[in-house]
Amino acid sequence: MNFTRWSARLPGTQRRAARGSEGSVPAARGEYGPRPERPAEGIEDPEHAEDTVDTEVPALEDFSVRDLLGRLPGLVALLYGPEHRIAYVNEAYAAAFGPRTPGATVAATCPEAEELGLLPLRDQVLRSGKPRTVKSRRTADGGSYTVTCLPVDSPHLEGAGVLVHAADVTDHAEAAERLRASERRHRETAVTLQRSLLPQELEQPDDLRIAATYQPGVADAAVGGDWYDVITLGAGRTALVIGDVMGRGVRAAAVMGQLRTAVRAYARLDLPPHEVLQLLDGLAAEIDASQIATCVYAVHDPNEGKLVYASAGHLPILVRDEDGTVRTAGDPTGPPLGTGGWLHASGSIALPPGSTAVLYTDGLVERRREDIDEGVEALARALAGASGTPQVICGRLLRALGVTAEHDDDVAVLVVQHPARDGADAELFHNAALELLGGVEAAPRARAFASGVLSSWRFPVELRDLGVLATSELVANSLQHGTPPMRLRLRRTDRRLIIEVTDGDDHLPRRRRAETEDEAGRGISIIATIASSWGSRRTPGGGKAVWCEFALPD
Repeated sequence: MNFTRWSARLPGTQRRAARGSEGSVPAARGEYGPRPERPAEGIEDPEHAEDTVDTEVPALEDFSVRDLLGRLPGLVALLYGPEHRIAYVNEAYAAAFGPRTPGATVAATCPEAEELGLLPLRDQVLRSGKPRTVKSRRTADGGSYTVTCLPVDSPHLEGAGVLVHAADVTDHAEAAERLRASERRHRETAVTLQRSLLPQELEQPDDLRIAATYQPGVADAAVGGDWYDVITLGAGRTALVIGDVMGRGVRAAAVMGQLRTAVRAYARLDLPPHEVLQLLDGLAAEIDASQIATCVYAVHDPNEGKLVYASAGHLPILVRDEDGTVRTAGDPTGPPLGTGGWLHASGSIALPPGSTAVLYTDGLVERRREDIDEGVEALARALAGASGTPQVICGRLLRALGVTAEHDDDVAVLVVQHPARDGADAELFHNAALELLGGVEAAPRARAFASGVLSSWRFPVELRDLGVLATSELVANSLQHGTPPMRLRLRRTDRRLIIEVTDGDDHLPRRRRAETEDEAGRGISIIATIASSWGSRRTPGGGKAVWCEFALPD
């Protein structure tokens, strides 16, 4: 086959029209035009002008294209006919894949053709008449090639053929793979760092069932600033926290870690939610005034059946009732942490038995070109139809909101369920309360009340005696240092006995060492010795509550 009789239709190249008498072979020989009668425009010197116009312009067909293709560093092959037969391969192609016999079919002699996708690519080129390229195709020997197919004409064949050019990009492909592997390692390290800053295991209160999930964004390997936490406060109360430091990177993660640590420290003070956020607000400004952070801090008290919360620029809590109705926590919502000059306030939303609360970050509901309120409404609809355990609800909400491994923002979700108990399970949870009226006679009445209640709850004698002693000391402390109204509350769960006394004075007791000659000051020390834990807090309205807990035997 005469290779010089093939001509490539290269993009942007105009084929020169054949000139000469009929019967000549225009594809094999070039024609030369007449010499111009005057110099080219802009040439002033006749001698130079004569030198310029004396050169005749050859046609593409006048060059030895076959020799050029043979010396190209790229791999070149020429295919023809409906059976994809080989017309020519250059030295580079033969060196890479071995010599090829002209006229043989590609399917029979070129296993690399399937790996490089040549046959379907050739068909596309012939149908469209346009070049096609596939990038970085890997062969069995580990090489990578970028392949371009161009349509070519032949005066001897009907249907023409395809010129295949393959550039060896193995080095580039390996470098890209090393880069991708490095990015994967960096991302895995970033996600590990992020997860290490989150709770490794959620605390599970007696009265609640809680699950959380964190889905890192895939936009880059930077660490995000989403966090959540569950903190048991004692006396059956639980603090729930979720927050988001805006931005990404180690800087955002550092701020997030400090805020989470600070929240746990402030929670131990058992302050109202708005006071915790007030302290966080000042701390955030000191840590990094340029970082914006949002946060919700909520406290659940099983005796009140509600969430008391405060929000610093965060998205609202959603609560699903047992019948599927979804309620949204309203104001108050203050500005993000670190802005300063704002007095935060607390609000509340009911969390009765059978209800489920969801706290979340904006990555769950925020989408480009959509209002974030639409995302919150979509979450509310998804929550209305979600049921099951908290962990199951987490997964369903992520799927309903379209959060996948390719999501471009971090997502944190905290699901809190207040289960409705009945039957034998309900028998493990009881409450009893007594108003402490009168003077000195209130102490013996409290002891008798505690003894009767603890006996009815079928506690062992030893635990019952310890409970009566703790009740006596707490009531005596309240009678001596507190003011009316006074109230004794006993509560049992499946894991502990809680004794709490409230009064109208906001002076919090503290444990101190009593001297030998002191007649008082030993009550709190006795409680700290016999109980598993104890504490105190100020209550709304200016009073206080002092409590202690006893772990129930297994």
